[in-house]
Amino acid sequence: MRFYVLGLGPIGCLLAHNLRSVLPRMHPVTLIQKTARQAWTPQNAAAKITVENQGVRQSTEDFDIEVFDKYSASGGGVRFNSKLTREESADFTPSEEDLRTEPIEALFMTTKAHSTAPALAHLAPRLTSRSTIVLLQNGMGIYEDLVQRIFRNPESRPHFILASNTHGAWLKSAFHVVHAGIGDITFGIVPDSHKRDFETSMADESKPLYERSLVLDDIVRPDDPSFDQYRSLRHTVAVLRSLDALGCKWSPIADVQLAMRRKLVVNAIVNPLTAVLGCRNGGLFRDESSQNMMRSVCEEAAAAFHAQIEADTQSWLDSLSPGVDKSQVPVGRVPKELAADALEREVLRVTQLTRGNMSSMLSDIRKHNPTEIDYLNGYLVRLGEQYNIPMPVNRALVQLVKMRCSIPIDQTF
Repeated sequence: MRFYVLGLGPIGCLLAHNLRSVLPRMHPVTLIQKTARQAWTPQNAAAKITVENQGVRQSTEDFDIEVFDKYSASGGGVRFNSKLTREESADFTPSEEDLRTEPIEALFMTTKAHSTAPALAHLAPRLTSRSTIVLLQNGMGIYEDLVQRIFRNPESRPHFILASNTHGAWLKSAFHVVHAGIGDITFGIVPDSHKRDFETSMADESKPLYERSLVLDDIVRPDDPSFDQYRSLRHTVAVLRSLDALGCKWSPIADVQLAMRRKLVVNAIVNPLTAVLGCRNGGLFRDESSQNMMRSVCEEAAAAFHAQIEADTQSWLDSLSPGVDKSQVPVGRVPKELAADALEREVLRVTQLTRGNMSSMLSDIRKHNPTEIDYLNGYLVRLGEQYNIPMPVNRALVQLVKMRCSIPIDQTF
């Protein structure tokens, strides 16, 4: 089975390195580049990724490299030819043998949030209901955006895995990533359109709750007539669980959503404030004004999450059969981790741990790259609109970041 990685920033390279480290060579790992000119580097020619942690370097090789094909409407890619020069690669017209149009079974997405939909729109002809897509990115609302814009038909929609990452990494050079902060990755499977329960083992009342865990047979058993439909999902989950160096943990999707919400709030405060102020993470919250800003974002987010969970629970209750005693089910019970004061503590904890870091949003602005603000504070604003929760501070931060992006960096003093 072939595994694709799209988005070769620090987290994408870290992931690809660990995939290649644990997978037998019979399972290729393919790195996708946008253009041939991007792909042509000495590191690409060697098909090698280096990961550095506390001065210790480890390298992995034997990657395939594929370049988005501008000549084909089939979602195809071009097999990268390292023997060509940079100029020859840029002008290269692929033959039929050079094009790769076979279905993609497993795809790890580590692109920026705003780049995800355009990239998957290109690859959509190669993604089927038997494909598995892992979304490993900052922000929220990405999956919902993909369902609305690209994968509207549930019958042909790929399987999706959502993941929340707390590792810190940065690129020293192309394909050379510094693993600066050891974290973990929590992932879960988006519910199946065919109502298959991927979390059956968590409802096993023969075991105490603390002994229950998810198992691969919850996805599909090898002797199941539907095995081919869920084969890539089972294998992708198995591979993720084998990435011990990244602390990967398969959890119920509700737990993953909780982790993603907490991380969203941290990023929705640290990223825009550092981007607008031009400071490292540790420069925040030394004054009353930035503390008040943090508190306001946490209060707005907590109110929106409460309304969302309450509405989702009520919708689930409405779907139950008339014989169920709905009065015994608490509606809208919000996890204590999503209370405003708990979110504040999480923001301060992460900011202290990453006090020497430059946020990804500040880095994007300095490089004149688009930011992920629409999937951070922008997501919270849209959530507030959906549930009639005022979001004045989040809305202001969206506008401030977009204003900051419109000013060339060389015009600041």
